[in-house]
Amino acid sequence: MVGTKTLFMNLGVTYRAAEVMLWPPFMAMTRRDWRGTENLGKHGEGIIVAPNHISFIDPLIMAHFLHDNGRPPRFMAKQSVFEVPLVGQIVRNTNQIPVSRDRDPHLALSEAVAAVRSGECLIVYPEGTITRDPDVWPMKGKTGALRIALETGAPLIPIAQWGANEIMPPYTKQMNVLPPKTMRVTAGPALDIDDLREQPITKAVLEEGTERLMDAITVLLEQIRGEMAPADRLDW
Repeated sequence: MVGTKTLFMNLGVTYRAAEVMLWPPFMAMTRRDWRGTENLGKHGEGIIVAPNHISFIDPLIMAHFLHDNGRPPRFMAKQSVFEVPLVGQIVRNTNQIPVSRDRDPHLALSEAVAAVRSGECLIVYPEGTITRDPDVWPMKGKTGALRIALETGAPLIPIAQWGANEIMPPYTKQMNVLPPKTMRVTAGPALDIDDLREQPITKAVLEEGTERLMDAITVLLEQIRGEMAPADRLDW
C-alpha cells in the first residue's frame, strides 16, 4: 500500500469526510479478498479501470478497493447519482464526471480523457448499468472505456467483482449485511490492444476492443465464482 494516509490528505475536505464516514463501517461489515493489485500502477499514472456492475452499492466496493491500494477513484457516473440526497453532494464535491442524455456526451468524454492524461484513476462501467443477466454475468459492453484508452494511450484494466450483490442484489435496495460478506475483487493485467492503437478509431475497432474487454472481465469473474459463464452474452 502506497502511503495512503499522506496521499488522501491532498484530495479535499469532502473526499476525506466520505473516507471517515464510509471506511470504518465497510471494514466492519465486509471481508475483503483483493487480488491483482499490482496491475493498478502507481498514483500519478493515468489508468482506466473497467469493472462489471452487479449492485447499486458496488461503486462503494470499487472505491474501497482502489482507496486501499493508493488509487483515488474518479468515476464516470450517471447524472441521476448526482441528484441523490447526501450521496449526490459527495459525488459533486469530489469532482466525479456526470454522464446523461441531456448533456453533450463529448463533454463527459473530454473530462474523462483529461483526467486520465493528468494521471488519475478513472472508473468506467462498460455495461453502462447493473447487469440484467439473470445469473449476474456481464452483459455486452459499450465502447466508452475503450475509446478513452485509445485516445489517451493509457492502460485499460479489466476488473471483476463479486460480493456486493450478496449485500444488495441487483435492482433491489434490500440490505443484507449479516453475517459479513466477502468482497472479492480481481484486477487483471492491462488489456492487450496494442494492435488497435495503431489503427484509426472506427466503430469496428471500438467494438472489437470492447468485446476483448468484456471477455477479459468475464474470465476473471469465472475464476472468482469457480464456474463458467454462458456462451452467449446478454445484449440488452
